[in-house]
Amino acid sequence: MKTDRELLELAAKAAGIAVEPNINGWDEAYPIGWNPLTSDGDALRLALYLNILVQPDLCGQSYANNVFETINEHGGSVYVASRRAIVRAAAEIAEKEAK
Repeated sequence: MKTDRELLELAAKAAGIAVEPNINGWDEAYPIGWNPLTSDGDALRLALYLNILVQPDLCGQSYANNVFETINEHGGSVYVASRRAIVRAAAEIAEKEAK
C-alpha cells in the first residue's frame, strides 16, 4: 500500500504537475496548496484532466475508474472516499504510463 505522499507524487506526475519540495519547511513533495486528498476542487480538476469517471454507489463505495474506496472506512464521508479513489486512480495511470 502506498503512502499519501507516494500517491500524491504519482497523481501529480499523471497530471503533469511539477513536484518540488515545499518551501515552508514541510517534508512534503507536492506543490503548496495542491492536495487532491484534502481538496474537493483539486480532486475534481485532477479527475477531469485525466478523464477519471467518479461514481459513489448505494452500497457504500465510491468508484474512480476501476478503483474503489469504502465510504465507511472514511468516517462515512463520500467526499473523502471519492477524493482518495480519484488520487489512487491517477496514481495507477502514472504507473501504467511508466511501463
